[in-house]
Amino acid sequence: MDIILLGPPGAGKGTQAQRLQAKRGMIQLSTGDMLREAVAKGSPVGLKAKAVMEAGNLVNDAIVSALIGERLDSAAEHGAIFDGFPRTGHQAEALEILLGERGRKVDHVIELVVDEEALVDRITGRFTCANCGAPYHDHFHPPKVAGTCDVCGTHEFKRRPDDNEETVRKRMAEYRAKTAPILPIYEARGLVRRVDGMKSVEDVAAAIDAILDSPAA
Repeated sequence: MDIILLGPPGAGKGTQAQRLQAKRGMIQLSTGDMLREAVAKGSPVGLKAKAVMEAGNLVNDAIVSALIGERLDSAAEHGAIFDGFPRTGHQAEALEILLGERGRKVDHVIELVVDEEALVDRITGRFTCANCGAPYHDHFHPPKVAGTCDVCGTHEFKRRPDDNEETVRKRMAEYRAKTAPILPIYEARGLVRRVDGMKSVEDVAAAIDAILDSPAA
């Protein structure tokens, strides 16, 4: 089963993808991670990508498609979760060709729908212990004793520099701009399903499982 998982940063895509990998043996194909991994390994496609990036250019669709094809052939017998690809109509066509050549197809397109204001609050309020990495949130999960980590007792905390309102809203706008071109393609084929990404991790997981266990369109 091959699915496209959509959702803005902070919607919980990564958490759900990890769960699907553990439960169903699927693999998450995140183009950014795949490029870095291919370059590090020095694979044929990775070497091409490295040359392009070192020249200061963007990696083209042909290289990304070759990279995806490589992963589909080597480690995706139980299905793939596409994250960050496709982002354009042209990439959607390329993915159809890649999958079709292997007797596969996109089975579901799942979008984690979030409330922008609530997502801003969710992301900007999170922080971690600088010592052990324990996660906290200003409103939803503060330390039991203010200024002291529940786990290791240290008093040092840190926040990601991009977890600020301006950056979060910019990322939301960028997500909408990038998904807008591909959603109509899959909606026309009846493949798009939407899940409330503001619910608990367990509820979101159950909703995704219900979709994946239903007959594909």
